[in-house]
Amino acid sequence: MQASELVELLSVDGLRLLDSLPRYTSGADILTSVSKLRSAGHSPTLVAAVLSQSKLRAKAEGKFGQFAERMLFTEAGLEQATRLRVAALHAGRFQAAGLVRIADLGSGIGGDAMAMAALELHVTAVELDEVTAAIAAYNLAPWDTATVVNADVTTFDISGINGDGFDGVYLDPARRTAGHQNTSRITDPNDYSPTLGFAFELAERMPAGIKLGPGIDRELIPSGAEAQWVSVDGQVVELGLWFGAVARPGIRRSALVLGSHGSAELTADGDSADVETGLLGGYIYEPDGAVIRSRLIGDLGRRLGATMVSDGIAYLTSDTQVQTPFASCFRITDVLQFDERSLKKQLAARHIGTLEIKKRGVDVDPATLRKRLALKGPASATLFVTRVAGRHTALLAERVPAP
Repeated sequence: MQASELVELLSVDGLRLLDSLPRYTSGADILTSVSKLRSAGHSPTLVAAVLSQSKLRAKAEGKFGQFAERMLFTEAGLEQATRLRVAALHAGRFQAAGLVRIADLGSGIGGDAMAMAALELHVTAVELDEVTAAIAAYNLAPWDTATVVNADVTTFDISGINGDGFDGVYLDPARRTAGHQNTSRITDPNDYSPTLGFAFELAERMPAGIKLGPGIDRELIPSGAEAQWVSVDGQVVELGLWFGAVARPGIRRSALVLGSHGSAELTADGDSADVETGLLGGYIYEPDGAVIRSRLIGDLGRRLGATMVSDGIAYLTSDTQVQTPFASCFRITDVLQFDERSLKKQLAARHIGTLEIKKRGVDVDPATLRKRLALKGPASATLFVTRVAGRHTALLAERVPAP
């Protein structure tokens, strides 16, 4: 979004026009919408801005729910924004620690700052990009405990605007290239804005939370941090590093799983040792990504009374079916030789036309394999292509429904 678009959008007429639009759907006829709005006398700049915001609001519902209807976004800002459900947990850490003046450095569109302000914390959202800062100010306008500053976080005076200082800081370093849309992911942490070095140095001085991508090199995690991988509806969405008063004593590794079941968490004082490799049982468990990332598979295996299917493979197996929010459970129906020609015949004999393919420890492209299997029939199944006791194996299974 250009500054000129934002200026028109933030006018009384612009916001009124935006709120008057019908909810955006994937089948919307954009050309017809543009034609109608232009015929009504609206400028091309405003038409482009409101239609873009309408589309972003619909996309943002997955992260912000009904709040998205009253928010503004940039495409890049929405991409990196914290889900409101997770942001509430971030804010809750500061509140539980008795911290009330928080600097949200690199606030983006203000998702985390909104959650903090909703808990009546005094939050200052600092954002370098002028357009994004203006959008954050709009999103935070309902809370008088929230302030937005358009500034570089690396030069921002952490002693506070009025010298009253901050109790804690929250940082969400930009992990995408600069801009409001069509940005690309930054893979080198040294290129984050601010850099990890800056963030970690600040965390040594005061209570801090740092949001990072879940796939970051674990060697970069400071030994004194609480590292929490968060999964929402089966998708690992972030790694949160917590320091000082907002970190929990004795916890260095956490897998937090959020879903329709509510929330569940595995915690430990470090990576857990894997359980031993055992004989293949009647069930196979696929741990949630947060459990895998946090390297707590061993703790989960001990909870389930399960063993590893093979060394270094993140699948567990047992003869017992146990419901857990930390893993998906599948009943093994057939153990097949991993030979493509033989597998094709076996699936055809079972009339399997819909096949979910999962793989670990085997160089197989599921999409290519599915095409070559020429599936046909009314039945459905899940196929695990993996190593069992070190040998390439195909496991045909059916998913055990969650309670």
